[in-house]
Formats: sequence, C-alpha cells, structure tokens
Amino acid sequence: MNDYLVRGMTADGYVKVMAIRSTELVRKAAKIHGTTPNATAAFGRVLTAASMMGTVQKVENGSMTLQVRGGGPIGTITVVSDAEGNVRGCVTEPKVPLVEKYPGKLDVGATVGTDGTLTVIRDLQMKEPYIGSTRLVSGEIGDDVTAYFAQSEQTATACALGVLVDRDQTVKTAGGYLLQLLPDAPEETIDALERGIQRAGAVTSMLEDGLTPEDILGQVCGELGVVFMETTEVSYKCYCTRDRVEKALISLGRDELTDIVREGKDVPISCQFCDKIYTFTPEDVQCLLRKI
Repeated sequence: MNDYLVRGMTADGYVKVMAIRSTELVRKAAKIHGTTPNATAAFGRVLTAASMMGTVQKVENGSMTLQVRGGGPIGTITVVSDAEGNVRGCVTEPKVPLVEKYPGKLDVGATVGTDGTLTVIRDLQMKEPYIGSTRLVSGEIGDDVTAYFAQSEQTATACALGVLVDRDQTVKTAGGYLLQLLPDAPEETIDALERGIQRAGAVTSMLEDGLTPEDILGQVCGELGVVFMETTEVSYKCYCTRDRVEKALISLGRDELTDIVREGKDVPISCQFCDKIYTFTPEDVQCLLRKI
C-alpha cells in the first residue's frame, strides 16, 4: 500500500485536520541510512511530521526544512519536504544504541535529547526564507511540533506521531496526525477535541490495529465529525542530480578544483539524502574549470 496524506476540516469548520500513513517512506529512509531501531523511530517521526507540515505552503514550488538538534546520541535530524509532502532527510548518527523506556518501548526522547531546538525553515520562493525556532520540550517530536506551532506561529496545534519498529528491526507501521484550531473556535469544539484525543489514545496503537488516516481522524475528532477535502500520495523522494552536484563542486572555487585535477584521482560525491554516489574524474573536473 502506498503512503498517503488526507486533509480536511471538522464538520463545524473550526479545526483543520490532517493524518498520514508514512510506513513505506520511513522504511525506505531507514534502509538508505542503515538506522538502528531508536534512530529509525526518531528519524521516522521527523519525516512524518515534516511531510504533513510541508503541505501547508503558500506557494506551489515551496519547500520546508525541519531540523531537530537536541544534544542526544542521534545528533541532528534534518528533513526536507516539498509542497506535496514528499520528503528526504538525514541524521548525524544513524547507529545509536538501543534505549527503552520499558521492554518493547523505544525511548525516542533519550535518543533525540532535550537540550536543543526544533527549527523550521520555509522557502516560499522569496528573497529570504522564513525561519522559526523553539526549544525542545521532550524530544519525542510530536510534543515539540505542538510547542513550535504554539510559540512560533501562534497556532493552537495537536500533533501525534508514531513509528512501530518490529522485532527484526524493520518498520512495521508509521503515521500520525496534525490538528490546528482556527481563530474563534468555541470552547465546546476545544473540549470535544480534547475528549477525542484522549479517547483515541496513542497513534502507534491505532496504526497497529490497522486504522487508516481517515479512521484515525474519525477517532480523534469523534463527535465533531470530519469533512475530507484532499488525499495526496507521499513518498521518500530525493531530487539530487548530477547537474546539482556539479554546481556544488563549482562552488568550491577554482583553486580547490585545480588541486583535485593535479591529484589525478576520481572524486566520489555521495548525496546526504539518498546515498547515491556521483563520480567525477579529473577530466570531468577540468571541464568544470573551463565552465568557470
């Protein structure tokens, strides 16, 4: 089954809602980067959150970068989403040790850490990107995204994320939801939403029970009801090309490129997001020098 994201509103029109199935994209990311279970869970949550957040763009060709740096053993987690919710990302240390809150429950907060920030960079195709940053609350990612929207964008938000890693260290299921109150939402809507969130329980449990993104929103929104407006397939998608890598090489400058030619050795360059390797011979680099 392909991953997909659904967006809609509660029937009373006061809450924007979205939910995602991100199992396949998290699986692909874990395979590319060779992550251990704790890193898979942390990385997967950031990928899932970024996919949902990336669709909230004002321009068609915009992009959003979600970066989490908490001082934990995983280092920095960086994920980029396009406006359709397709994501790519990387982590500083994919081979983090196993840490559990209790048997069978990975401790994502300990893996990420709490001594740091969650940063959102929105490229809206303007001269300067929008950058917002908040202190981490728990390192569990969902709580931190919720806090980011409240503090940096002044939007009351509820974000819940889940990545279930199987005993064979593969991704069994992954997904989440994001709810945002519109201005002037009445107290009865807020109360109903809080009841629904509490009644629905953990995202991981709903995913393990086989609930779809539509089912999850139905559970969470409960008596408020949901009007679904859009369904979009999402995936782990890297946009690297040889031309882009050439531009990166050119940015090194004439002196460094000349040194590469003098050494007479091939230069392998690996994409940080998909691990694809682009090899440049000394002759290739000489051509780049001529372009300069």
